[in-house]
Amino acid sequence: MDKLKKVLNGNDSAENESPLSEVIEGTSLGWGTRVKGFLACFVAGIICSILGVCFLWIPRRGLILFAVFYSIGNISSLGSTLFLMGPVKQIKKMFEPTRLAATIVMLVCLVCTLCSAFWWKKAALALIFCVLQFFAMAWYSISYIPFARDAVIKCFTTCLA
Repeated sequence: MDKLKKVLNGNDSAENESPLSEVIEGTSLGWGTRVKGFLACFVAGIICSILGVCFLWIPRRGLILFAVFYSIGNISSLGSTLFLMGPVKQIKKMFEPTRLAATIVMLVCLVCTLCSAFWWKKAALALIFCVLQFFAMAWYSISYIPFARDAVIKCFTTCLA
């Protein structure tokens, strides 16, 4: 509709716009919609993680269900921030040098958790990858808080000394 108004008013600048700017302009979300999307994905992630913990106590398949639902919860929680920052900015921030190691470890553990649950059928390995995934996600998350990583390192070095 806006393009039609521009053409009718004689302000047609369609030649100057790139296809990427048209896509960005057409898909931008308002702040309220972004917050709602963030909350929906984040709550879904928490629910999946809680369901995973509940499934942990089911005999035989419980550990595999835990690994799957815990991984889906992490993916959903991580995806929730896409609404706040946007996908391109989020991916750029994920692969900044300060977060690169945590991002890679988190993504590798997430994939290995699902592989160990579905293809390798090793429940103990899935549990180990879930624990590693948790620590990598925690390390990744605190990277957004100024000086939080330094405080955690100092806390552990003080406790271990």
